[in-house]
Amino acid sequence: MYCYDEELGDGGSFVFRWSAPGDPYLTELRTRYNLDALIAGKPDDYARAQTITGWVHSLWRHDGAHEPKAKDPISIIEAARQGERFRCVEYSVVLAGALNSVGIPARTLGLKTADMQTRQSGAGHVVVEAYLPDLGKWVMLDGQWNALPERSGVPLSALECRRALAEELPGLKIAGGAGSQYINWVRPYLFYLDVPFDNRVGVSDRSGQGLMLVPEGVSQPRVFQRVHRLNYLRFTRSVEAFYPVPSSGH
Repeated sequence: MYCYDEELGDGGSFVFRWSAPGDPYLTELRTRYNLDALIAGKPDDYARAQTITGWVHSLWRHDGAHEPKAKDPISIIEAARQGERFRCVEYSVVLAGALNSVGIPARTLGLKTADMQTRQSGAGHVVVEAYLPDLGKWVMLDGQWNALPERSGVPLSALECRRALAEELPGLKIAGGAGSQYINWVRPYLFYLDVPFDNRVGVSDRSGQGLMLVPEGVSQPRVFQRVHRLNYLRFTRSVEAFYPVPSSGH
């Protein structure tokens, strides 16, 4: 269970930023890859998000050791079209950008294991969370795996997925193409969650700061994989602060 603790943040609001819907970069991303046509006829935001997740998953095969020279969605897609392959990070950057370009607020989400401070490697994974306006909730989308956790047909946020697994709630399944094996694969990564404050797409001067949601009864972590200091993060136990409702126009 997550709850507010005064030791970690004030429980109030943090400032998150998204690109405006008419942003030139988002317009270019949407039009260059015909994303309006891709989602045409889809009945709701979740169906549109599912379709875009599947499209991003199809762009390249995963390579956890390769990083792109340029880190914006269009550059990553064009490099993939030349045969390059990338990490979970890049699937998530492209997926978040594509969703934002069609009017679905989205952000990359870092997932980290309970032992992330002592592991030397393999302690993290990156996915996306998108706010679906017609459902009024955040949902988790994994472009690398083409995985979307649901419970009884309702898409889940990363936190809701973690709770469903911890409490062994019935009705948990994975939509998309990943299948049931994804549940056990992702389970260890759903302990610490962190997101950027600045979610603008294709902007070179984005802030590198972010917010981590820390479970109740667990100390604030200081390092990732022994050597990477977490001084770019603020910390909270407030679910409400971590899951804001994006303002109109993002």
